[in-house]
Amino acid sequence: MRAVARARSLHKQVPWRQSHLQAVGDVRFHGRELYPLAGYNANRRGCTDFTASCSLHEEYPFAIRGFASSIDVSVSGEEFKAGPLVEYERRIAAQELKPGDEYQEKAVAELQDLYENLMRDAGDIGLEKDQPRSSQRGSGGGWLFKHFMSKSITPSPRGLYLYGGVGTGKTMLMDMFYEQLPRRWRKSRTHFHDFMLHVHSRLQRRRGMADPLEMVAGEIAEESVLLCIDEFMVTDVADALILNRLFDHLFRNGVVMVSTSNRAPDKLYEGGLQRDLFLPFIATLKKRCVIHEIGSSTDYRRLTAAETGFYFMGPGASETLRKLFLAELDGEETKPTIVEVIMGRKLKVPLAGAGCSMFQFHELCEMPLGAADFFGLFKNFHTLALDSVPIFGSHNRSSAYRFVTLVDKDLHKSSSLR
Repeated sequence: MRAVARARSLHKQVPWRQSHLQAVGDVRFHGRELYPLAGYNANRRGCTDFTASCSLHEEYPFAIRGFASSIDVSVSGEEFKAGPLVEYERRIAAQELKPGDEYQEKAVAELQDLYENLMRDAGDIGLEKDQPRSSQRGSGGGWLFKHFMSKSITPSPRGLYLYGGVGTGKTMLMDMFYEQLPRRWRKSRTHFHDFMLHVHSRLQRRRGMADPLEMVAGEIAEESVLLCIDEFMVTDVADALILNRLFDHLFRNGVVMVSTSNRAPDKLYEGGLQRDLFLPFIATLKKRCVIHEIGSSTDYRRLTAAETGFYFMGPGASETLRKLFLAELDGEETKPTIVEVIMGRKLKVPLAGAGCSMFQFHELCEMPLGAADFFGLFKNFHTLALDSVPIFGSHNRSSAYRFVTLVDKDLHKSSSLR
């Protein structure tokens, strides 16, 4: 992969001294050994010292495509980071990640490109929280003002839609990208089902208005110019019917989306009711996002599960599961409880304690529950033990589908299955 190979070939340690640059706020370069991964030249643009009066983007172009550096920079008291490419390399060097995954490397290159574009255009596309967004997007004034000014408004860069098999690192890479971004930006990271639940909740509050969807999209755009949405998976007809208009409004408001999914765009909502009304959203998605597949066949979750024991089979499996569940409680007593999962709905939990819950398979997967219920469940409990998982076949297809949905919602939790 060109970007990573190029970066690795230029891993030369260069000492940098602490300096101040009069540009955007107070910029401080930390004095330590640094790695100018893209061959950064300190004498660039004729500036022989960082105390020279060069603009921030001239002297240190965070957002120029193909440029990466591990320099940490503080602007107005906040530490800037170098981007996902440098962080990915750091984690490999620290043996936190396995090296040699070319599929992840290509995805990181796409994320780095987006990172740099966002850093370059942050002030123009409304990412800065400390400025009114209307002043950054030129949204004030009437239609005549917008007509003449729209051409001068910086268009938001295309987002990124990462898709591929389970356990290939999509969520990890998106979170790594998100963590590298300035905290003071208008940005949010959420799960797709949680995002849609909030959309529907806002629509309920604006019922009776002329175009509530446009108002909701405007509110979301005001709060988050960058949306990082995990597990984009459309299964609900109510979601499918509003997605195109919702995201059309969001993109028109300059929102940039980064998303992960197990499905290619053309496979979203495949076989769903009234899918013809959903198809325009796929075209919109392809237009506003770079579509990138992580084609790896490696499931890192299965490797981890094999090492730590997340599922148990065979004689004595139920007893093993129960012992591990009780050990998680650290002596706290278990008892049945009822928790609120979503929009006033309640769910009975047979055994609960210390943030852990235990169910029989039929109590979750053979009941009329869905993704929203499971998502709400994991907001209440960090650990789930599920006993008596059956062999799946045509006779229990519905419960198998619920089981898959349950596991998808539990990707970032510590769960044990039998």
